Amino acid sequence: MDSSTQAFQHRSIKLWPPSQSTRLMLVDRMTKNLTTPSIFSRKYGLLSNEEAEEDAKHIEDIAFSTASQHFEKESDADGSSAVQIYAKDSSKLMLEVLKRGPRIKDREFAISEKAAAAKETIFDISGGRRAFIEAEEAEELLKPLSEPNSYTKICFSNRSFGLDAALVAEPVLLAIKDQLTEVDLSDFIAGRPEDEALKVMNIFSSALEGCILRYLDLSNNAMGEKGVRAFGSLLRSQKNLEELYLMNDGISEEAARAVCELITSTEKLRVLQFHNNMTGDEGALAISEIVNRSPALEDFRCSSTRVGSEGGVALAEALGTCPHLKKLDLRDNMFGVEAGVALSKAISVFADLTEVYLSYLNLEDEGAEALANALKDSAPSLEVLEMAGNDITAKAAAPLAACIAAKKFLTKLNFSENELKDEGAIVISKALEVCQGQLNEVDLSTNSIRRAGARVLAQAVVYKPGFKLLNINSNYISDEGIDEVKDIFKNLPSLLGPLDENDPEGEDFDEAAEEDGAYNEDELESKLKNLEIEQGQ
Repeated sequence: MDSSTQAFQHRSIKLWPPSQSTRLMLVDRMTKNLTTPSIFSRKYGLLSNEEAEEDAKHIEDIAFSTASQHFEKESDADGSSAVQIYAKDSSKLMLEVLKRGPRIKDREFAISEKAAAAKETIFDISGGRRAFIEAEEAEELLKPLSEPNSYTKICFSNRSFGLDAALVAEPVLLAIKDQLTEVDLSDFIAGRPEDEALKVMNIFSSALEGCILRYLDLSNNAMGEKGVRAFGSLLRSQKNLEELYLMNDGISEEAARAVCELITSTEKLRVLQFHNNMTGDEGALAISEIVNRSPALEDFRCSSTRVGSEGGVALAEALGTCPHLKKLDLRDNMFGVEAGVALSKAISVFADLTEVYLSYLNLEDEGAEALANALKDSAPSLEVLEMAGNDITAKAAAPLAACIAAKKFLTKLNFSENELKDEGAIVISKALEVCQGQLNEVDLSTNSIRRAGARVLAQAVVYKPGFKLLNINSNYISDEGIDEVKDIFKNLPSLLGPLDENDPEGEDFDEAAEEDGAYNEDELESKLKNLEIEQGQ
């Protein structure tokens, strides 16, 4: 084995102090987190870019100083525990800043903000056990809505309304509909006969018709076309919807067409989710029309909807008109290569994309390569990349690796249930080494990986600051290889996922190839010698 191979295998390394570029990268990451809207910013206020950067630099200085002092006292002095302290203190201090909020606030704005927060705005009866509601209980539950109130959101989820209960709710909803902006009617007719369920939906739809909603959730109601049309008066009256959820609703081809027909004003729509329906290709064509009319779309989910190649191409082309997309979830459909390539052409316009879920789409190498190449040159803020279960082999590993290396903010990577094998795993591991992102989770389980691939993956991630989990379960790693990987993680065992489903005698096992811990490593190294991983700027 040549010297470069030995250096590649036994890279051990002084982990502290971090390079200046690593420190600056952490400051950039914290600045981004401090200026991103969150549950904390809603409560405490959102920091300006200037204040966030100042705080991030201060946090990093304190964490670096604390970790350096610890490093000087370490007996083994490899720096691993200093890295952990650096990451932990940075996280802790950043959370304190988020809870503190901006230092300078307009006093009048702060007072009005507190006054508004003091008012009750959400009426939610979804807690407790899932149960039928009849008239008497409905009167008691909905009593607060009949009294003077400031509710702008109602949530009736997890309670099944019968006809009598719906008739009790009708006048209550009529009285407050002008103040409502968010309505959650998910899972509110469970177990009711179809005729009764349709009547209940009609009553709620008529009562809420004309209210100006920004958020509407009708998920988990097994509506089908009849149910969609039962909500017709409500859907048709909506002109300002920003979020629409129709998950697990039996949205067939006909139901999708009905949705497209009834919801005509989607200019403000930011979130559209159709998960777990039986939409199919024809239904996807109708959904594509809605997407085409939604230029502000930021979050689109059409996973587990039985969409094939034709529907996938239509969705991809429609998504190309949505330049503000941040989150895309198309998992568990039958797109195939053609739809994957079509989607790669649309991805170039997604400058703000942060999460992309493309697992179980039958992409194969050609589709995966096209998408990896497109993502590499776009989506600079990508944080989550999933392409599990796509029959991807080592042939597509190089473009995937180049994409990974280009992403400065990547936190989660999932290529499980493919066929990358050792050759592909080693290429990916090289990208993980140079990846500048805050990578904390990598899943390459079920990829026919053996001893060499497992070892280099472990070496690539074990000392990454903030790393949380490597999953390489359900592979073909020898017992010796398992021992090597566990030894690499001996000081950080919680970062290594379980290996209980690994099969050391997996298909086509070649005992000679495992001899002395080398599974064709010389051959793999020679193939990888000229590989260059291009890092993001």
